Amino acid sequence: MKDFKKYYYLPAPPEEVYAALTNPVSIKLWTGEDAVMDTVPNSEFSLWNDSIIGKNLEFEENKKIVQHWYFGDQEPASIVTIKLHADKDGTSVEVRHTNIPDESYEDMAEGWDGAYMASLQEFFD
Repeated sequence: MKDFKKYYYLPAPPEEVYAALTNPVSIKLWTGEDAVMDTVPNSEFSLWNDSIIGKNLEFEENKKIVQHWYFGDQEPASIVTIKLHADKDGTSVEVRHTNIPDESYEDMAEGWDGAYMASLQEFFD
């Protein structure tokens, strides 16, 4: 298992970034796909036509999102923690993705950079 941690910068306040990550209507605007998302702990979510599925574990409004991303019946769970830090001109987004299966690590790292965060960056630019 491998872990991924990286910081990204988005030119929007944490409130807008949080909404973009948690509101299904906003998610569709930056992904182009329908999304299933709710800010209720233990609710299931789905992004990019089920390319990313899992369970929402914890929310701290405008500050933090913690999710379990499914890789089959993998144990220990693959956990994604997204922390939003206010910056003078926007938001520093801290992404930590733990327990990524070794064979999926490169795809996950590329996905964070080239799809997930790149789409958010384009949305806010």
